[in-house]
Amino acid sequence: MTNFRFDRFELDMADRQLKREGVPVELNARYLDALALLVREQGRLVSKDRFLDEVWRGVPVTDEALTQCVKTLRKQLGDSAANPRLIETVPKHGYRFIAPIVDIEPPAATATPEPSGLQPWRRFLLLGGAGMVGAGMAGLIGGIFYGFAGASQPLQPGMGAVSVLLVVTCLTILVALVGGAGVAFGIAAADFAPARRGHWSAAGGAIGGLVVGGMVKLLGLDAFNLLLGQSPGDITGAAEGAVLGGAVGLGSWLGVRWAGGSLRRGVAVAALVGAIAGVLIPLLGGRLMAGSLDLLARRFPASRLRLDQIGGLFGEAGFGPIAQLVTGALEGGLFAACIVGAMLLARRDLDGRR
Repeated sequence: MTNFRFDRFELDMADRQLKREGVPVELNARYLDALALLVREQGRLVSKDRFLDEVWRGVPVTDEALTQCVKTLRKQLGDSAANPRLIETVPKHGYRFIAPIVDIEPPAATATPEPSGLQPWRRFLLLGGAGMVGAGMAGLIGGIFYGFAGASQPLQPGMGAVSVLLVVTCLTILVALVGGAGVAFGIAAADFAPARRGHWSAAGGAIGGLVVGGMVKLLGLDAFNLLLGQSPGDITGAAEGAVLGGAVGLGSWLGVRWAGGSLRRGVAVAALVGAIAGVLIPLLGGRLMAGSLDLLARRFPASRLRLDQIGGLFGEAGFGPIAQLVTGALEGGLFAACIVGAMLLARRDLDGRR
């Protein structure tokens, strides 16, 4: 693998390190990739789109992120935007590396082969795993809320409030983890797309939610038929998973694109998109977690779980349409916010951002 020498610097591609007269220069992984791209294209214009595709690998960023990257590179290289020796700005188009470069072949004994496919797969697993953990947190919060709502109803003898709370919380966490795994790994898989843009994140989330939602519903209905001899009916499944998963993927992209590097704004945007999807699902006749729990409780008369008190907050006799819309918005917003927030934190860590 070729190394590059320019001015007082040497860019060691094998060790992924920039050195000034033999002394390492501190650069995070993302900025090092940007410098390597500029150096490899010596004298040629590197457009903003190329930075997005080859350095940020399709992760949506604002122009300010690229500007900050080049500003940091110039600072570390001792260069100036007003009187450039190394990096020249081409207004509204991109940047060009203008310093003379000498290619150096490192000694064979020290050359390190570049990993082939390991890093993308490691990134995929870490991002998907982070999103899955975020979904589990959403399930924990939602489960506690629904558990307290169910436990506040009059209970049959022998069924304590703590038991209701634990059972509902564990069930909600399990469903959230399984659904979150499909959505998060679907979004993470968008990094493998040849032209990585926001629609791939939405498509990945939708496909992941569709597949997992369909499988969970199929297995769940089969399990009820096998064990109890009857089906609970139209619980949440593939359609709801696709809509919510697509919304989380879209929220992930919009959150990064519009947040300007702010985790809080990114999570807020994702939560808004997820909440909108959570409202649309019951409007279109679907059900999320609360709606499915209410359906199960009513389908099995001996069930000790009731969510009527949530409907009572809105003047409804039971878990009515208003309660379904409100809980749908809360579930969708919480699910999207937790997954996207966890994945944004993971991306920052993987990209070396501090």
